[in-house]
Amino acid sequence: MSNETITLTATKREVLGKKVHALRAEGQTPAVIHDHGKASIHVSVEEKELKKAYSAAGKHHVVELTVDGKKYSTMIKDVTFKPATNLAYHTVFQSVKANEKVKAEVPVNLVGDEIPAEKASLLVLQSLNEVEVEALPRDLVDALDIDATVLTEAGDSVTVADIKAPSGVTILTDPETTVATVETPKDQIAEADAAAAELAADADTPEADTEASAEPAAEESEEATEADK
Repeated sequence: MSNETITLTATKREVLGKKVHALRAEGQTPAVIHDHGKASIHVSVEEKELKKAYSAAGKHHVVELTVDGKKYSTMIKDVTFKPATNLAYHTVFQSVKANEKVKAEVPVNLVGDEIPAEKASLLVLQSLNEVEVEALPRDLVDALDIDATVLTEAGDSVTVADIKAPSGVTILTDPETTVATVETPKDQIAEADAAAAELAADADTPEADTEASAEPAAEESEEATEADK
């Protein structure tokens, strides 16, 4: 896990419901902190600063959230963005304790200096970009790597089971879930189909020519026979 401390400042808010539109107009994002079964704390954060923190922390890094002078160790559980505008519309923080395991979503990276499938001009398609893990806050990692050098030909794949998690981190996502697969590019498929069709056409041509040349020969033979009579 990165040692970088990600900080964010929030302000308690009394404004709830539809009245929060005024906060958004002022560049603030309404948010809530869930604190271990206690009453939720309603706050607002500057939208620009929230986006910076979310970009750095994602849903897997502790954010030190200061609310009116009081500090909370939290993780971002959800950020709702308004379609089209990319406005951070609402955020949920979860208070965490150093000695209690938490669940988090961690990015998955395909790694390898040379991936044989890509070297062979095949497509490596990643279908799973993050997995759910459980760990103590201090053991959370910024990302999990998976060896992609085993991907060689079309049809090859790697799954969650192929991810090697560090000590203290338990992967909760189904181990049989596919992370990435190898496919043949569409243009290569089209070229192969065209080549096969051309080969089939070439294979048919000699027979057609033989049949065509045989017919006149047969007619000439018949004419000769008639003349002899």
